[in-house]
Amino acid sequence: MGTISDDPPATLIQDLKITTQNVSLIFPSRKTERKKSMFLSNIDKVLNFPVETVHFFQSHEDFPPHVAAEKLKTALSELLVPYDFLAGRLRSNPETGRLEIDCNSAGIGFAVASSDYALDDVGDLIYPNPAFGQLICKSVDSLEQDDQPLCIVQVTSFRCGGFAMGIVTNHVTFDGLSFKIFLDNLAAVTAEKPLAVTPCNDRLLLAARSPPCVTFPHHELDKFHDSNPPVIDATSQALDFKVFRLTSDNIANLKEKAKASAIGSHVSDARITGFNVVTALVWHCKALSWDNKESNLDRVSTLLYAVNIRPRLIPPLPMSYTGNAVLTAYARATCKEIDEAPFSRLVELVTEGAKRMTDEYARSAIDWGDIYQGFPNGEFLVSSWWKLGFDEVEYPWGRPKYSCPVVFQRKDIILFFPDIDDNNGVNVLVSLPSKEMSKFKTLFHKYFD
Repeated sequence: MGTISDDPPATLIQDLKITTQNVSLIFPSRKTERKKSMFLSNIDKVLNFPVETVHFFQSHEDFPPHVAAEKLKTALSELLVPYDFLAGRLRSNPETGRLEIDCNSAGIGFAVASSDYALDDVGDLIYPNPAFGQLICKSVDSLEQDDQPLCIVQVTSFRCGGFAMGIVTNHVTFDGLSFKIFLDNLAAVTAEKPLAVTPCNDRLLLAARSPPCVTFPHHELDKFHDSNPPVIDATSQALDFKVFRLTSDNIANLKEKAKASAIGSHVSDARITGFNVVTALVWHCKALSWDNKESNLDRVSTLLYAVNIRPRLIPPLPMSYTGNAVLTAYARATCKEIDEAPFSRLVELVTEGAKRMTDEYARSAIDWGDIYQGFPNGEFLVSSWWKLGFDEVEYPWGRPKYSCPVVFQRKDIILFFPDIDDNNGVNVLVSLPSKEMSKFKTLFHKYFD
């Protein structure tokens, strides 16, 4: 059955004893054609917050950390030519007030640091250690707040000769898929090879229609009045944090469970994917763990998750599109239905969220953002890093031992991470108040009894 990491590992280090040697700016290796600004789509502009990822590498005798750092620095300078917007700065258009990127070649940040520990001392890399935040350089102190880079890379060496590459980017620059392509290109240029993929930087491909035309009720979105609200509201409650590890066998069993209960239903085997069955399981556990003294069964639970719209548009968006090309899909049901329906029905409801995301639906959602200011509206969001493939990027010094985002506990966000040993396994990271976590854990295990 799935296993649970109930408590932080005994070897979890809370202070990585980091010493920063140098922080500098990297500029494009050659002059780029000066753009006045880069348009940001309605998807981009609501994602004005940092995304932090850490990529761990074991020691390599030909590429000790200082050599790898210099190669990365040179490669990043080269990449700032095709990715010229990354060296720019966020600003509000003085005429329209709309957020955009001033492509002024002001540079990205680059930090070199060291830890007093060996990589093995850090312990379980899968467990989201808040100390991983120390592997990220969050700002360049020599710059004013409104002149901070859109990307900062920190290379931290460990005593063993391994190192970590910590990257913070503003989410307006990339979504998960385009960031993976950026990493592929970084690895290629570091190895003195051509770009793996030529990036498509035309954000006008996702501009709203004129005039905007909202043709669907967007239950996944809600209007707000604050000028800069969180994407999903955080909670001030004390939270328990647990990692539910599902092996490839566990996931295969969930698929069989869905198929067995799907006889006579509309859900096809093609829709019974790993993501869909794990999401259906998590939705069942999360919805029914809700702590409410009143009857829970009549409550409507709304699950949110991201869908890549590149292949869904007409014509399809280039897969090399650098901006954010994901929209929020949703599934809704009463807790009574979630409790009583066969597992295949929950899987079917999850798949309907993605099926709903047609070209017209996506365009309608983008147009909605031209008329309203809003944010995702649901009980919780599944944020999946499971199949992005960050740990498959082949650098001159090898693939990462593990790649992960720096995680903060959020009751309303459940994360899927790849497993370090099982390529088809997944780690489900859940933060809930103690009473709800106890219910979630019980419901989770029932699926594998």
